[in-house]
Amino acid sequence: MAKRYVQTLDLRDDPDMIREYRKWHSKEFHWKEIRDGIKAVGILEMEIYILGTRLVMIVETPDDFDWKAAMDKLATMPRQAEWEAFVAKLQGCNPDARSDEKWQMMERMFYLY
Repeated sequence: MAKRYVQTLDLRDDPDMIREYRKWHSKEFHWKEIRDGIKAVGILEMEIYILGTRLVMIVETPDDFDWKAAMDKLATMPRQAEWEAFVAKLQGCNPDARSDEKWQMMERMFYLY
């Protein structure tokens, strides 16, 4: 069994910036160190969905995953702070904010058994 976390974040309402955000999350332009860091802290899978300016991120982890410990470790990974500052200008966030300070955890309110 795995844990699933769902988070949300809004991008700036600017079509050029949204295109830029999409570009830097593509396989062609992604920063390898960021993907490697995500995996290194124990995240099994991560997906980001977009609708207009709204992003939804789904993160799957092992059952024994400690979110806070993983985010503390992720913040120290190579180029992570640089990445957060880079995408913050597209997200409309504080450039010094860590990933877990930008993305808001969503609460599951419905589950189809």
